[in-house]
Amino acid sequence: MEIEQLFQSFKNKKILVVGDVMLDRYMIGSVSRISPEAPVPIVELLQEEDRLGGAANVALNIVALGADVILGSVIGNDKYGHQIKSLCQTAEIDAKAIYATSSRSTTVKTRILGNNQQLLRIDSEMKDYLTSEDEIAFLNQIYSIVSTGIDAIIFEDYNKGLLTEKVIAQIIQWAKEFNIITTVDPKKNHFFSYRGVTLFKPNLKELKEGLGMQFDFATQKSEFEKAIGVLHQKINNQFTFVTLSEHGVAISDHLKIDYFGAHLRTISDVSGAGDTVIAVATLCLTVGCSMQEVAQISNLAGGLVCEKSGVVSIHPAELKSEMLKLFNS
Repeated sequence: MEIEQLFQSFKNKKILVVGDVMLDRYMIGSVSRISPEAPVPIVELLQEEDRLGGAANVALNIVALGADVILGSVIGNDKYGHQIKSLCQTAEIDAKAIYATSSRSTTVKTRILGNNQQLLRIDSEMKDYLTSEDEIAFLNQIYSIVSTGIDAIIFEDYNKGLLTEKVIAQIIQWAKEFNIITTVDPKKNHFFSYRGVTLFKPNLKELKEGLGMQFDFATQKSEFEKAIGVLHQKINNQFTFVTLSEHGVAISDHLKIDYFGAHLRTISDVSGAGDTVIAVATLCLTVGCSMQEVAQISNLAGGLVCEKSGVVSIHPAELKSEMLKLFNS
């Protein structure tokens, strides 16, 4: 594998990320006393910070690897929705497929930190499915992008109401018509809705929950492989790619399953690792990597971001360095 050429190839790709986008707000301060009103810490606020979250973190990983990205989502026509669009512009994420509507509120997760520890998280969100009117308006925007030429579509599902049965089925149909790669980071609610996609990437917990199967991967690998077969029968996807935490990853084309172990890491925070894995896997598919290369490179990338605190994007130089060690050893 010519690693430098691979990364150069990423720069010629355009990816559409479709999924639930949210605003991650951080209120950061210090704690030195307990409130006299209730047994809770008093946080002296020092800093406030807004970051892109949810599906937007997948888009940030795509940008970090040099490809063009368009983010498709539905947000509220409110101040937090405007902030998401502003942050997208700063991050060089094309937000033309983000549809703002007065019928919804923007999902906001506010984290309150004191002395470098998270003390509280407040979620403000609307998880109802899109209205028919919003569904049609959003799909019209997506079609205008899909029909003009893109290389892949990533579905990033957080069960916040965007990815309805109609939205999923219609976008997959268009992808097939225009010969576009489709990849999925699923949640339980629509586990079997992604019929005919290129790559389906649950983690082990999501796979077991989605199929209603219980087994211990370490001692019942045959049950795991049975689950892969059941999944393929239900959604007829081309590749199944399962992240296995400390056991690494497994990838299958439904003729065989390849396993790649986890690399020795000092784990700091697993938040956002799945976003990195689906972003890297998708780009690798667009440039013609083999099934095994997709799994190995994505596995490396997911492990690297776990060494960092908080939700961070992959750093290309670090990934290149790890790939040189792996493929030239």
